[in-house]
Amino acid sequence: MSLGAAYSKIDVKVAIENDPYAAATYKFNHPKTKVIVEDIRSIRIEDLPKSKKSKVLFGGSPCQGFSTSNQKTRNKSNPSSWLLMEFIRIAKIWHPEWIVFENVKGIVETSNGLFLYKLKQNLSNLGYTLSEWILNAADYGVPQKRNRYFLIGSINGIIIDKPISTNEKRVTVRDAIYDLPILDNGSTINTKPYRKVKPSNYAKGRRNGKKHIANNLVTKNSNLILDRYKYVPQGGNWRDIPLQLMSNYSDSSRCHSKIYHRLKWDEESVVIGNYRKNMLIHPEQDRGLSVREAARLQSFPDAFEFKGSVGFQQQQVGNAVPPFLAKKVFNGIQNSM
Repeated sequence: MSLGAAYSKIDVKVAIENDPYAAATYKFNHPKTKVIVEDIRSIRIEDLPKSKKSKVLFGGSPCQGFSTSNQKTRNKSNPSSWLLMEFIRIAKIWHPEWIVFENVKGIVETSNGLFLYKLKQNLSNLGYTLSEWILNAADYGVPQKRNRYFLIGSINGIIIDKPISTNEKRVTVRDAIYDLPILDNGSTINTKPYRKVKPSNYAKGRRNGKKHIANNLVTKNSNLILDRYKYVPQGGNWRDIPLQLMSNYSDSSRCHSKIYHRLKWDEESVVIGNYRKNMLIHPEQDRGLSVREAARLQSFPDAFEFKGSVGFQQQQVGNAVPPFLAKKVFNGIQNSM
């Protein structure tokens, strides 16, 4: 979100991040921004920047309680889901001109829309005029089909129009990652040179003149998982794997359609969420995606580096809002300031 805001010439003064590894990544890539590594519930007015300019409060609350892939705790009993009410508390004490709230599409239906109703009702009571959309990142130059919910609040009564799609021709997986290094299962060498192929326009924009690239880390999968990968064609999934290789699943017929999904070169990627757990497969190499490949599919520039162990890096990439998508949202606000 902050990278998209920066692309739209919004100066991010303070970031609040409770996860130490995500905070380390944030500090490295946004060195001029003050990063508070604390629980949002402990933040007070003295922690927030004082400014006479237009103020924007933005972010996304934990989405696990709203995700359609999480049916066990997708309900109002999940305490992390109620952290979205921190937007209300911070808005009350800080009085921002704009509020930008982002979450998964599932928040619209979870608990019959209770969470969203509470958020919108409270923001309206504070005097904010609301605009809301569900946006597909693939419509805004991101090589990934990723639907996200956005709620924009304006204290000055401004309605923001839904961002207009920016690309007639979708950016594909090939456009996004074909120039990245050929890697082995369990690759641990962080920095490598680019593959010696002609990069697409999308890849050139992400490279921005760099000669080497970081975050070429891949989870080391067992031989059993590698054997499964061999049977999955581009666009296929776990259904293409022989049943005898899926015997450790109590009921493999109940697997999610995105489990063991192999990406197709000439289409956009499926959602880059928990791609390690889902065993998302490279289009032609029998391995999982590297952190950098997933970051490219999210539209991060190659200069943006992720910190922590490979598992923490993967989580950060999967949780992120695609910067290109965030930029389109913030452009609407910037144009209205």
